[in-house]
Amino acid sequence: MKRSLLLRAIKRHRGRLAGGVALLCLHQATEALVPVVIGLVIDRAVATSDIGALVLTLAGLTVLFTVLAMAWRFGSRLSYGAAEREAHLLRVEIAERALDPRGRKTGLRDGELLSVAAGDTEHAVDAIRAVGLSAAACTALLVSAVALIVVDPPLGIGVLVVVPLALLALQWLAPLLTRRSDAQQAALAETTATAVDLVTGLRVLRGIGAQHHAAERYAAASKHTLVQTLRTANTKGLHLGLTTAVNGLLLAAITGVAGWLALRGDITIGELVAVVGLAQFIAEPVQTLGWCVQLFATARASAGRVSKVLDAPPAITPGEGRVPAPASDRVVLHDISYGGLQRFGLSVRAGEVLGVLAYDPRDAEALLALLAGNVAKDEYQGTVRIDGVPAETLAIAEARGVVLVEHHNVTLFEGSLRENLGDRPDEELLAAVHAAAAEDVLTGGLDHELVERGANLSGGQRQRVALARAFAADPPVLVLHDPTTAVDAVTEALIADRLAEARGQSPRGTIVITSSPALLRAAHRVTVLDGGTVVAEGTHDELVAAQPRYREMVLR
Repeated sequence: MKRSLLLRAIKRHRGRLAGGVALLCLHQATEALVPVVIGLVIDRAVATSDIGALVLTLAGLTVLFTVLAMAWRFGSRLSYGAAEREAHLLRVEIAERALDPRGRKTGLRDGELLSVAAGDTEHAVDAIRAVGLSAAACTALLVSAVALIVVDPPLGIGVLVVVPLALLALQWLAPLLTRRSDAQQAALAETTATAVDLVTGLRVLRGIGAQHHAAERYAAASKHTLVQTLRTANTKGLHLGLTTAVNGLLLAAITGVAGWLALRGDITIGELVAVVGLAQFIAEPVQTLGWCVQLFATARASAGRVSKVLDAPPAITPGEGRVPAPASDRVVLHDISYGGLQRFGLSVRAGEVLGVLAYDPRDAEALLALLAGNVAKDEYQGTVRIDGVPAETLAIAEARGVVLVEHHNVTLFEGSLRENLGDRPDEELLAAVHAAAAEDVLTGGLDHELVERGANLSGGQRQRVALARAFAADPPVLVLHDPTTAVDAVTEALIADRLAEARGQSPRGTIVITSSPALLRAAHRVTVLDGGTVVAEGTHDELVAAQPRYREMVLR
């Protein structure tokens, strides 16, 4: 998968890459010719005191520098442009997977996904940069070797043989670099995920006085990341040191041989200068190839993490059916076994507000996942019907167009209150705000600005804005999970009355999963779950009178 991702990246930018590689190769070829031309200046102009030859060779040197400068400028622009475009495309693809309504089985937390999108995409496209640099470095070595062959064939052939062998010998560190880069990126993603979790739950942590334990947890994760980063840096440093040592030995060997040949009179002073210049220049492409090994290693590690996200299968496989006319029973769950639920059944009728009290919160979570359509059919037994049609046969937009689940965890966005409530006429938005008893948020009207996550609102205000957003959507079936845990008793009673008024009309159906006595009292019917099954059903007052445990759970 890693290799296919890198090959795909190279393939879909082959035009820019081809142009960039050609220009970078031209740059390296012309740069390799600079010491050769300087040698010619010495032999043809300086040694002979020929002014014409001096002017001609200097003009050639000027053209050479102009070509190499322009080739580098435009070649780098094409190569880096291709890499940045690929990084953008990868980020878009990851965003598409993250926003896929079917969900994706990536096994990654939000922070890890963020790390992949922000960090691994940048490292994965280093392969594109490395392609151009590697080709240019090989061109430089080839041109340098040919020039040395012209001066002294054994010397040039020796360079052609020794340099590839030295580079191959350095390849034994590449797998280790890949493994350690992978471990470093994984540790960094884990630390990012921990930081996101802590920032998201900071208010709760402060409320229970657990911020110090959370800080220690983050410090431990950060320390692990530091250890992995240092191990990777040590390996890269070793590889770079060995590459530098090879460069030094190669430079010394070529210079020594050239000096010996000059002393014997086999080469001229100009040729000696050219050979020494080429020996110094060869160090650059050898160093570049060594760096490219590190780039490829890091790119392979990050490409593996990106591929994990892009190749993750959908969490559910919806059908293509459409929802028929509203049925008398809007949603029916029959003989369901999933999670803690065992042979569980539930239905909500048109015009009904159904209260659900789950003694075990895990049963409530399982029920919410089923109602939200987040569970594949092969993961549960029984049937879920929406307006009489099996949910798994419906197109996902159709199913979720009928059933809207508003989870307990509130997510608000930076922007105006109107933007957070949805694209509806102002009178509908104001009616939804009224139903949620959230008029106190309208200090600046519907244009009142919210900061990220609604941090400029109290917990109760955020919860009521989310409830108003659910009311404004006005779905055929609305599922609410503990929508009033952060509000006071008076406001909760007000919301309960307005909920019954806003939603208690046909053909709407409403399910409220809660332990709030005010909301349960407003429900037409209450279903009680214990041990994954329905153990009691009736009105709130009937259950309070007949069920001691129910009475204990809801009366506070």
